[in-house]
Amino acid sequence: QVHVQENGGGSVQPGGSLKLTCTTSEFTTAFSTSSMGWFRQRPGKEREFVSAISWSAGNVYFGDSFKGRFTIWRDNSKSSVYLQMNNLKFEDTAVYYCAVKKQGSAYYNPDTYDYWGQGTQVTVSS
Repeated sequence: QVHVQENGGGSVQPGGSLKLTCTTSEFTTAFSTSSMGWFRQRPGKEREFVSAISWSAGNVYFGDSFKGRFTIWRDNSKSSVYLQMNNLKFEDTAVYYCAVKKQGSAYYNPDTYDYWGQGTQVTVSS
């Protein structure tokens, strides 16, 4: 079992920024072979793909709503992945989840991820 912990959520005004951090309990060697994803869930909505980074960090992926505003990167030495969110909008208010993918692609599909964190709340309000 892999423990996944998100941090960095909070409240911010429109146009502001937040950086989310996700740390897993995997040792660095195992983490370095895991792809990582970020999803979010807004009230009354289904879980939505935000971003993902391949195990090699050679490929990153973003949902259309996030391209140009969000950045993802990883630090294998810390078994961590990060999501920098800029120019936040009211509609970005959601619970953001980090997930671990042990194999395969299909980064956009939450069903292909193996372990999930509990989520961190991001609220964009004036």
